[in-house]
Amino acid sequence: MAARPNASRPHDYAGAFATDGTRVKVRKEVPQVPAEPGLVVEDPASGFCGAVVKVDVREVTLEDRHGRRRIFPLLPASFLYEGRPATLVVPRAAPKAAARSASGSVRVQGLTARTARASRIWVEGVHDAELIERVWGHDLRVEGVVVEPLHGMDDLADAVRDFAPGPHRRLGVLVDHLVDGSKETRAARSVAGPHVLVTGHPYVDVWEAVKPAVVGIRAWPQIPRGTDWKTGVCAALRWGEPADGARRVLGAVRDFRDLETPLIGAVEQLIDFVTDPA
Repeated sequence: MAARPNASRPHDYAGAFATDGTRVKVRKEVPQVPAEPGLVVEDPASGFCGAVVKVDVREVTLEDRHGRRRIFPLLPASFLYEGRPATLVVPRAAPKAAARSASGSVRVQGLTARTARASRIWVEGVHDAELIERVWGHDLRVEGVVVEPLHGMDDLADAVRDFAPGPHRRLGVLVDHLVDGSKETRAARSVAGPHVLVTGHPYVDVWEAVKPAVVGIRAWPQIPRGTDWKTGVCAALRWGEPADGARRVLGAVRDFRDLETPLIGAVEQLIDFVTDPA
């Protein structure tokens, strides 16, 4: 006799029963959901539905759309997330961002200053050196670079000759007012070579490379030719003597963002040059 088309087929019960005949219970895995602020969940026991506003290892605070808040213990599978059971867990702390130096570079923790290189960076004056130390001091100690003030550019050629630059004794020079036709530009060209790099900025003085708003002014005043720039600025702004102005300007600078781009680029280029192992 032929089997009927709708006859039931035997079921496969493999794995459904243990060897002692008891039914094997298959537990569905309940997902763990980080209780991030704003996550909406429901407490099925009370029907309270709200967004996470606070959480710790023991409990979570939910706030509903009416602004009412309730506190619930963090128990396994005790909430509904998107209609399904879930276990709320404390979110992992985000990794801390790397600490930055005033120049924007990654700060080296527990720094022991490197032994000074033979290479050097020269700047025109004490204020230039203090400003570079304020912003790039950490980087310079990491690299073992010493910054020295020249106290002017008049004897640059003789100073470079005495320094005797070489492949492992490089020299970087930062110059103020490095523009076409200036005496600083002519002096720079006279000493440039494979082991000497001269960079600079277009400002009359390094103070002018500090953004005016940083020192509380709209713009740096125009000083007539023949007048010492720092003296003229301090007189125009009623800052007292240049020493008073220096304390005001250098004390206002916190990091590279307080400086104009030409100075930043010039200093970074010099540091790269004197630390290049090639």
